[in-house]
Amino acid sequence: MYFSKKAVVPIEEEETDVWTCSNEGCTCWMRDNFSFDKSPSCPFCHARMVKDTRMLPVITNHSNKRNS
Repeated sequence: MYFSKKAVVPIEEEETDVWTCSNEGCTCWMRDNFSFDKSPSCPFCHARMVKDTRMLPVITNHSNKRNS
């Protein structure tokens, strides 16, 4: 049998604002545009989160929950 390899479509990435947990032992992070708070705390260890940036796949948040 012959299985053809499909062309791999590259995933578009962009530099994205994220919140990163300030606790060194915690690896939690979240996209800024998916956060409900202006300054969130870590959902796992409840430590303060700090602004950072990461190269991530492009995802659009169509929710209006942050517009308050």
